[in-house]
Amino acid sequence: MTIDYGHPPKGGFAKLVSELLVEDLGESLDFWREALGFEIAYQRHEEKFVYLENPDGAQIMLCERSGIWESAPMERPYGRGVMFQIYLSSIDPIISRLQGLRVPIYAGPREVWRRYGDREGGKREVIVQDPNGYLVMLAEDLGERPL
Repeated sequence: MTIDYGHPPKGGFAKLVSELLVEDLGESLDFWREALGFEIAYQRHEEKFVYLENPDGAQIMLCERSGIWESAPMERPYGRGVMFQIYLSSIDPIISRLQGLRVPIYAGPREVWRRYGDREGGKREVIVQDPNGYLVMLAEDLGERPL
């Protein structure tokens, strides 16, 4: 029997990819695929590991906890002090999907304009929490404007 491990990400490997340690890989995979629209690039079943990508190019890795890469005791919610921001071409399909799946919205949707340098950058954003407590901001670029 041949096992399908998948393929490298379609757009090549991102320069920075976070790996999230999760309690239940199946539950987390359902959330990232069904609610957030990610697809499996490749996986290693024996390690309970999966590499995900979305159509807009974001990439993330999920690995079921084994104790190997845990630098301190872990307690829920995981990811305290970190939020993952994912830019999408439009957040409306994700918001509809979240509502259909009855995934609670942590914050938003909202439009925000933030200053950087001599201009402001705008985005629409919605924040959700994955099954392990990691915060995920899904954002749509609204462009720039002068101050």
